[in-house]
Amino acid sequence: MEHLKPLENSTDFLDSEFRYWLFPVSYSIFFIVGFIANIYVLFVLRCLRQAKAMGEIRIYMTNLTVADLLFVCALPFWISYYSHRGDWVFRDFMCQLTGSLFFINTYGTILFLGAISLNRYWAVTQPLDAASSDHRRRGIIVSVLIWLFTVAMAIPNMTSPQTHIESGKTRCFEGYQNETDYEKRKVALLHFLIIAMFFVVFFLVVVCNFLIARVLISQHTPKPTFHTDTILSRKSNGTMSSSKRPRGVKRRALQMLLAVVGVFVLCFLPHHIVQGPWTLAVLQITEGWGHVGWNQDTSQMLNDAHQITLVFMGLNCILDPVVYFFATRKFRRFIVDHFKKFSRGENEKLTKVSSVFSVISRKCDVWSVKHRNANKAVNSQ
Repeated sequence: MEHLKPLENSTDFLDSEFRYWLFPVSYSIFFIVGFIANIYVLFVLRCLRQAKAMGEIRIYMTNLTVADLLFVCALPFWISYYSHRGDWVFRDFMCQLTGSLFFINTYGTILFLGAISLNRYWAVTQPLDAASSDHRRRGIIVSVLIWLFTVAMAIPNMTSPQTHIESGKTRCFEGYQNETDYEKRKVALLHFLIIAMFFVVFFLVVVCNFLIARVLISQHTPKPTFHTDTILSRKSNGTMSSSKRPRGVKRRALQMLLAVVGVFVLCFLPHHIVQGPWTLAVLQITEGWGHVGWNQDTSQMLNDAHQITLVFMGLNCILDPVVYFFATRKFRRFIVDHFKKFSRGENEKLTKVSSVFSVISRKCDVWSVKHRNANKAVNSQ
């Protein structure tokens, strides 16, 4: 069997033509939908700021929404970049900033989703403590630590030039293949450290959500009792026992677990599986650690897959509000009630408009009758 030839020129830029239409279209959709959805989420969270049970998780949701908005605000620059076929027309600082915002959103989202999973595990396993305290201070401390960690991880991107000239085009966060092997290995090492961090967090999220699901499934649904007994039990206990959780609450909690794990699996897992091999393919390290002898077809396949996983990763700015919807009952109830009021208001407006048109129609009919009668009177004379 004939072996395929490896890359003949180590300085060739590995590109995928389809990304020049894929990213402008997908990022435009993410920008419009993500901006509206996350602004609305901030509005809902502001309305729920007095809810005691929403204390800690509201802090995580707010910070995650802010991270999504920062990413959304950077999307027009990336739309321009790919519309110009990979030519950065802005200053190097804007390349550093938008790339760092992409990084901060990605790993801030991963860490805040992990914090939300831990919060829900605590709420399911310790319902009395969760109902009687808000733990806002803990939420603030955890959020500050997450921001400090992600910003610190993005500092290398902000402090070093990220634009490279390649074939007359200014590449942003691309075109490292012409650097020295030493510089390439530094880039590769950073990527592999980030990949390792993701899989640690992903493992913790999966384990945490698995434990939540096991607790929920092992609980017995209480049999219906007299209304007076229910009232007395609620007055005496202040909240429902974790072993007597209604079936609807279990179902919603399991839906939240599926939403969180689904975001991880769909948006982040494919990217981090491909990221390691792709990094080595595009860096094209000539010898020693990081050198791979992959042929052109393999490198091209990895690059094509990497572009698609970037689209999935950007999708998280739209899917995060879905996680919020399943995360807490208060958040879900507020949205449902708000849309019911909105629909009722629209129906009332339609009713008023139709009544106005009916009045106008009746007046027109009266006027036409009077006009015909007047014409008959004139003709009879």
